[in-house]
Amino acid sequence: MFAKAKKNRIFQDIVDQIEKAILDGQLNVGDSLPSERELQERFETSRGTLREALRVLEQKGLIEIRLGTNGGARVRGITTEMMSENLSFLLRFQRVSLEQLAEFREGVESHVTAIAANRAEPEDIDRLKRLLEEARICFEKGLSRLDDFVRVDEQIHQALAEISRNPLYIFILKTVHDNIHQYFKSYLPHDDRVLAENFQDLCHIVQAVEKRDPGLAGHLARDHVVRFNQYMIQHHRDRSELEYPA
Repeated sequence: MFAKAKKNRIFQDIVDQIEKAILDGQLNVGDSLPSERELQERFETSRGTLREALRVLEQKGLIEIRLGTNGGARVRGITTEMMSENLSFLLRFQRVSLEQLAEFREGVESHVTAIAANRAEPEDIDRLKRLLEEARICFEKGLSRLDDFVRVDEQIHQALAEISRNPLYIFILKTVHDNIHQYFKSYLPHDDRVLAENFQDLCHIVQAVEKRDPGLAGHLARDHVVRFNQYMIQHHRDRSELEYPA
């Protein structure tokens, strides 16, 4: 399975070979890698270099290293949580600007909502309506429940992604929606009118999905993202001018 590591890039070659064996299915979830001594012999490398390569594979989430008499390196299952870690860091530390996030959401979420309108089953519509009822309760409580309302808003957008039945959309948008809340907390104006518009948008989007109208659903979702991004940009500018007047 493994060959002598290339001398000019021993460390990276070990990582690449083991990673390829896992991704190609030569090693499956739960399989143990050969012993450390055997790996050293096959790769013709030092113990230190081998251990460094194994640590990188562990950090990538491809293997787990157990200590003790029954220890060693074993192949882990690949999860969306591991794969989304880097994107999560970008969003959590706001390395993606509000404008960049909006640009992404305008295109992707409008398309996903249109797909959801085509593929929604009766149980999917029921789920959206239950979430919409939660949003209505928060909306009627006013700005005191704004944070809860925004959480339900995020759940509705994620539900639309899941209704698309496309694992790529589900995975990417779950990562976005799991980490987007801080953008809303930082930029969304605390305003009754804005809250009312947000709720009405959600109602219209769910109605379009229920009517199986992908064109309207996608158009409404895009307009929703565009308008609220404009609100957030303007709110951020106004607040900056108050804090740092020219």
